[in-house]
Amino acid sequence: MLSLKVSGMTCGGCINAVTRAIQAQDPQAKVLADLATQTVELETSLSAELASQLITDAGFPVSH
Repeated sequence: MLSLKVSGMTCGGCINAVTRAIQAQDPQAKVLADLATQTVELETSLSAELASQLITDAGFPVSH
C-alpha cells in the first residue's frame, strides 16, 4: 500500500481525475482518496515516483 499526500482535491470529480490518472497506467490499481485528510492510498504496481508524477500531471500536487 502506497500512501501519498495530495493537495487540491475538493470533490468527487477530483477523486475521479486522480483515479483515472493512476488507472491509465495500471488498470488493476485500487485507489482510495480521502478529501478530509488530502491523502490517496494506492494498491498498484507503479513506483511511488511514477504515481506521484501521474497525479501531479492530473493537476494535484503531491508532497512527500
